Amino acid sequence: MSQAAIEALLPEVAELIVSALNLDIAPAEIEADAPLFGDGLGLDSIDVLEIALVISKKYGIQLKSDNEDNVRIFSSLRALTAYIVSQRTQ
Repeated sequence: MSQAAIEALLPEVAELIVSALNLDIAPAEIEADAPLFGDGLGLDSIDVLEIALVISKKYGIQLKSDNEDNVRIFSSLRALTAYIVSQRTQ
């Protein structure tokens, strides 16, 4: 998986997160390696469902709630973007 592809997609995924959750921050303010949960963006499980839904619609990726890799996939913006790049069909 190309690091350049991940870097190119980071702003788009950040925008998706901000718009899906109606966050009061600019997409550029989301640090690529900061945690999405807890001290980072402070997201919760409902937020993850919202994000998974928009990602599924936009990129054709099925994110299942019982996937044991979800903690890793949603650990940071960069991890989520890398997963999208590795899985996407659209």
